Amino acid sequence: MKRVGLISENMPRQGSVVSRAIGWTVLKLLGWTVVGKFPNEKKLMIIVAPHTSNWDYFLAMGAKFYLGLRARYLMKSEINIWPFRGLLKWTGGVPVYRFQKTDILEQTIDWINGEDNVWLGMSPEGTRSKIDKWKTGFLRISHGADIPILVIGFHAPNKTIVIDRLVPLKALKGDLTAQAKYLQDYCSDKFIGIKPQNQ
Repeated sequence: MKRVGLISENMPRQGSVVSRAIGWTVLKLLGWTVVGKFPNEKKLMIIVAPHTSNWDYFLAMGAKFYLGLRARYLMKSEINIWPFRGLLKWTGGVPVYRFQKTDILEQTIDWINGEDNVWLGMSPEGTRSKIDKWKTGFLRISHGADIPILVIGFHAPNKTIVIDRLVPLKALKGDLTAQAKYLQDYCSDKFIGIKPQNQ
């Protein structure tokens, strides 16, 4: 698995030779590989689907460290405490404050707007259990911050993490529910998760 062909100039970066080796080892031990290439965008929303197993987290972290990608994710502010604070920050966690007057989505949009180069990753299902329809929070953030959506898929039959396609917001039609349904159907048709029964 060659890392050089996967990354792009504007990909936010972090890590060292050691962290990349750790990520490579995780993927190698689990038998997974990464294919595709990241787009050359300074800001974007990454959706990773289908999310069907606890193993998804370890695969995502393995790929993230191997690629040297600084992908951020939202976490509850309550867990942003010692001794977890440093580890969560290192892995890309961004605390959100659920009890402030502004809601989490507004906080996230403001945070993205204040950054020069940021890629935010989210699981649109919000759970690894089977659900009928995706949540629309990731779309509200994407539209609010005016950033495109990068689809990354877990395809368990050949153990591949696929950097799939960049979806510009103008390519999405209808209200947020319809947009989420389109992306959900697209991922369901193209990818099979580790536990397909949860898809």
